[in-house]
Amino acid sequence: MAATLCVKLLPKQGWLPLTQSVRHGSKAVTRHRKPMHILKQKLMAVTRYIPPPRVGPPGAFPSQNKRVQEDHPLMKILKKDLNKVFEDHKMIAVVQNNGSNAEDMMILRNRLYKHGITVKFFPNQVMRSFLKDSVYCNMSPLIIGPTVLFVSKEPKAKEMLKTLRASPQMTLLGACVDDTLLSAQGVLSFSKLPSVTVVQGELVSGLTMLTSTTASMLQRHPAHLSALLQQYVKQQSSDSKEEAT
Repeated sequence: MAATLCVKLLPKQGWLPLTQSVRHGSKAVTRHRKPMHILKQKLMAVTRYIPPPRVGPPGAFPSQNKRVQEDHPLMKILKKDLNKVFEDHKMIAVVQNNGSNAEDMMILRNRLYKHGITVKFFPNQVMRSFLKDSVYCNMSPLIIGPTVLFVSKEPKAKEMLKTLRASPQMTLLGACVDDTLLSAQGVLSFSKLPSVTVVQGELVSGLTMLTSTTASMLQRHPAHLSALLQQYVKQQSSDSKEEAT
C-alpha cells in the first residue's frame, strides 16, 4: 500500500509544471509619433481656433493709442535758440564741467571771449530733444552730465585748447567743426593744421614764383631759349627709349 502511494505521489520522469515563467528580451518601441502630413498641417493651421477679442467696459483697459506729448513753450524757445546757435557758428565744442565754481567760470568766459569764443548753457533735455531730430544726431552721446557749449563763428580750436589748459575742471568731449564731428583727439589734430590765410599765402607765393621764372626765361635771348627747348626734347627722347628697352 505504501509503495503504491509513493508511486502515485512522485512525479513521473519528463513531467513539466503546468505554469512556466519565460523571460523575454526587450521589445522595440514602435509607438513613436509619426510626422504630420503637410496637407494636414495646413488644414490644422487654417482651422485653428482664434478666440474673440476680450470685451470690457469702456475705460477698463488702457488706450492703445500713443499719447503725443507736446513740448513745453519754454523748451520750444530754447530749441529755437539752439538751432540758431548751430546755424550761425562753425565750431560747437561740448565741454564737461567737473565741479567748476562761478568765479572760475567767469574767468574762463572772459579768456574765451578775447578770442571770439562764447560759452552757452542749455539743459541736457533740450540738447537731446534738439539733436534727436537734426543732422547733428551723432553728437547725442556727448551730452552726459553737466555740459556747456563753446561756440565761435570761425574755427578756433588752437585758442580754445590753449585756454582750457588753465582750467583743469573743464574736459573737452568733442566738437563739431565745419559740420564735421571730431573727438577730443581730432580737435587736437585739427588745431595743429595751418590756418587758411597761411595756406593761401603759400599757394600765391608758389604760383608767383613759377610765373616770375617763366617771365625771366622768356625775356632772355631767343637762342638761349631754343637751346633749352632742344635740351628738353633730347631728355624726353632718351627717357622714352630707356622705357622702351
